[in-house]
Amino acid sequence: MIRLLIGFMLLLSGMNSFAQHAYFATKGSIQYEKVVYTKARMRDIMAKYGGNNRGMMYMGNIDEMPESSTSNFVLQFDENQTVMSPSDTSTPVKSTMTAPGITKGGRSSGGGSRGGAGAGAGGSQRNNNGGNRMGGMMRGNNKMGEKIYVQNLRSRTSEIQLQIDEKILIKDSLQQVTWRFTDEFRTIAGYECRRVNGATKDSLYLIAFYSEEIPISAGPVLTNGLPGMILGLVIPEMHINYWATEVKFTNDEISNSWRDKKAKEMTANDFFKLLSGSIFRGRGGNESEQRRQILEQIIY
Repeated sequence: MIRLLIGFMLLLSGMNSFAQHAYFATKGSIQYEKVVYTKARMRDIMAKYGGNNRGMMYMGNIDEMPESSTSNFVLQFDENQTVMSPSDTSTPVKSTMTAPGITKGGRSSGGGSRGGAGAGAGGSQRNNNGGNRMGGMMRGNNKMGEKIYVQNLRSRTSEIQLQIDEKILIKDSLQQVTWRFTDEFRTIAGYECRRVNGATKDSLYLIAFYSEEIPISAGPVLTNGLPGMILGLVIPEMHINYWATEVKFTNDEISNSWRDKKAKEMTANDFFKLLSGSIFRGRGGNESEQRRQILEQIIY
């Protein structure tokens, strides 16, 4: 009996020791699937500009567009930085996640279809090339789709490298998001994640799911500010979802090979000035709203 008691105490001691020294990796890569509910997104844009199905010539007939498009990204991370770029995987793992239902007021309705209000079910990826700069931004054409996002977690700065007519490197501070925690949890890519609702300083509503099992305060497309990695991100107003499909841990260093030395560096303000004259000429509107539209198209 005494031997059994001693054995039981040793077992408990070993379990406590394991819990106290549990290892949470801080270096690795995450595969994300991005789904854009194209038709719903275009209808919202058309309504905003007061057009009809052919009101924007570069866009064509909205009824002929696919319901959605899907693309894949990989995010490399360590304790100091993250680098997110288009994935070259030929057989991406399809996410089975569904987005929380969102009412028109921007609050959860406790259910609903993937992609939030007005978002239809998935389809295959279809890219539309050509058109003017804003057309490319709205649709996400091939060149604009080759965006690379970098977060420097130490200096709290960000970089986005993209190509419009030339390679551009946009430098800015990390965006600030006000997060509100909820008691909703779900499993994403094998990790328990907690839901938080957020708003940017421009009042864009976000839904994020983060995991404390990956203790890096970062996420896809420059999201940050939570006590763990964001594995799910929903942007209801833009009909865009990001879901992690695979997480791998590694000892490899993050490469800077993504950086194009010929890219033209500019601030976010300079980028806004570069595009705003041609995009909004003759449309009037509030400059703050114009800035928000441009930067949100670039980031998300």
